[in-house]
Amino acid sequence: MSKTNFHALVLATLAAIASMSAMAESKQPIAIVIHAGAGTMSRDEMDRQTEAQVRGDLLKAVQAGHHVLRLGGTSLDAVVAAVTILEDSPFFNAGRGAVFNADGKNEMDASIMDGSNLQAGAVAAVHNIRNPILLARKVMTDSPHVMLSGEGAVSFAREQGIEFADDEYFFTERRWEQLQQAKREGENKSASIDWRYPDRWLSTVGAVALDSHGNLAAATSTGGMTNKRFGRIGDSPIIGAGTYADNRSCAVSATGHGEYFIRATVAKDICARMQYGGATLQQAADAVVMDELVKMGGEGGIISVDGKGNIALVFNTEGMYRASVDTAGDVEVAIYKDDIPAKAVKP
Repeated sequence: MSKTNFHALVLATLAAIASMSAMAESKQPIAIVIHAGAGTMSRDEMDRQTEAQVRGDLLKAVQAGHHVLRLGGTSLDAVVAAVTILEDSPFFNAGRGAVFNADGKNEMDASIMDGSNLQAGAVAAVHNIRNPILLARKVMTDSPHVMLSGEGAVSFAREQGIEFADDEYFFTERRWEQLQQAKREGENKSASIDWRYPDRWLSTVGAVALDSHGNLAAATSTGGMTNKRFGRIGDSPIIGAGTYADNRSCAVSATGHGEYFIRATVAKDICARMQYGGATLQQAADAVVMDELVKMGGEGGIISVDGKGNIALVFNTEGMYRASVDTAGDVEVAIYKDDIPAKAVKP
C-alpha cells in the first residue's frame, strides 16, 4: 500500500470514528415512568410478603416498557406493555384488580395519547374487558372517535377482537370486602358524594414514556371508586385531565380524586405551563399538584416525562406506587413518601 493510500485510509478511519462518536453523543434518550395509585399509605398496611409482590409487579411493568424502548419500539407500545402488566396484577385498581361499584360490578375506564400527533383514545364504564388499555388504543387507531363508553364500547371491543374475561377473573376478596365495608359505613351516605370511605386509596395505574424517535406517550387505566353509583366516571379516561401527551412539552398520567383533576385539567395544565410559560417539567408539575390542587382540596399525584427524558413524580399524599427507568438506565421502585427509591439492576 502506498504512503498516500495509507494516509487516506487513516483519515477515512478517523472520520468514521468521529462520525460514530457524534452519533453516540446525539443518540435520542429513552425513559419510562409508571404509577399504580396514590393515597394515604402507611408501612403497617401491608405485610412484607405483599409489599414484596407489589414492588415486584411495579418492577416487572416498568422493565417491560423499557425493554420495548431499548429495542427501538415506540412510546405507545412501551406504555401499553407496562399498563397491561399493571392491569393483570390483582394488587392494583385496574383490570383484574378493579374495585366493585355499588351494583357489585367492575366498571373500568382507560385512555391513551400519542404525543407525536395528539391522537387519543379512551373508554369509560366498560365491563369484562380484560385489558381496557388495549381497547382504548383500538378506539384511537381503529375508530374516528376519541372516547367510547358503556355498551357501545363493549360492542366495539367485540368487533375488534379484544379479549374478554368473566366476572370470576376480576373477583378479589380484598376488593369485595372493601365494597361491603363501604356499604356498611355508607347506609346514610352516597359514595358518589363522599369519596373518603372506606379508605382514602386513590388507585389508578398509568405510564408515560419517551422513545428513541423522540416521541412521547401516556396511558392511564382504572377501576374507579369503590361503591360508585350513577355511572360515575373520573379523570382517567378524560384527555387533558388524567392523561395527556404532546411532544412540544411532556407526557402526563394522573392518579387521585378524579373530580378535582377534571376541574383543574391537571395533565394538560402541566403541559401548557411548559409549552407556553417556559416552566421546566418539575416546576410545572409542582405548581399544579402541590399548589393548585392543594388549594382546591384535591389529593393525588402525577408521573411525567419530557422530550429530553427529564422525569417528575409529584404527589401530595402519603405515598404513590411508582417506578421509573431514566435516561441513564437506572431503575427505581418506591411506594411511600419517605421511601429512598430501591435501585434495581439495569435491564
